[in-house]
Amino acid sequence: MTALARLYLFVVLGILSAPIVVVAGVSLNERKSLYFPPRGISLAWFEQLFTDPSWRGALINSLTIAVCAAVVAVLVALPLAYAIWRYKLRFGALLYTIGLAPFILPPVVSAIGFLSFWATVGLYGQMIAVILSHGIFLTTLPLVTITLGLRSIDPTVIEAAETMGADERAVARTVVLPLIAPYMLSGLAFAFVLSLNEYIIAFMIAGFTVETLPVKIFNSLRYGYTPTMGAAAVVFVLLAIAVFGLIGRFGDLPKLLGAWERKPD
Repeated sequence: MTALARLYLFVVLGILSAPIVVVAGVSLNERKSLYFPPRGISLAWFEQLFTDPSWRGALINSLTIAVCAAVVAVLVALPLAYAIWRYKLRFGALLYTIGLAPFILPPVVSAIGFLSFWATVGLYGQMIAVILSHGIFLTTLPLVTITLGLRSIDPTVIEAAETMGADERAVARTVVLPLIAPYMLSGLAFAFVLSLNEYIIAFMIAGFTVETLPVKIFNSLRYGYTPTMGAAAVVFVLLAIAVFGLIGRFGDLPKLLGAWERKPD
């Protein structure tokens, strides 16, 4: 890598990390102000995030919704991806596109659709409505990663299992699932992180009855800025770093993101 390329890389990284540095600095202000660099260093705002009932409740709501929504997304994506791959469905491409549709559409469009549906069935304002909405909206992520995992399976492995007498269930349980487990976990992680940060759908479905942390931040803006908002943002960033760091440490992150191994000439 040339010196110019290194300089360009450092400039890009600096631009991308600058907002995070500013927010982290703001969260450390000793007084209730948004100065950067911070005037005085204090962790009181992080303490408030975990001790104040309203902020702690929003954090717990966000984590609960994110975990459950990520599981829902994987449970929806897994059978869809498996059916398309295993049975070579005639309309497989169409089904795959439908699976991608929630993430392709603008979030506000999906939010309006979810709002109308949950209001009709009487679950508007309920946490279960937010969980299912996030799960469906984020199905695209595990659908993509699981599809990559299924396509990476050597067909001869499936043929060998069938030759040894394994039926469809045995093949799926003992061959396919262990091979695609890392891809399922990566899809779960992606959905979890994005659900934590999703605002529009959560706000429109249950913004005033089930506050998530992003909704809490925006609702709190009506009463003025506070470094607690910066502390919440820092916690989100640290959670994302931890999740993707674990994937990078124990899994092949480039492959999970879709990079194929280069075959020797």
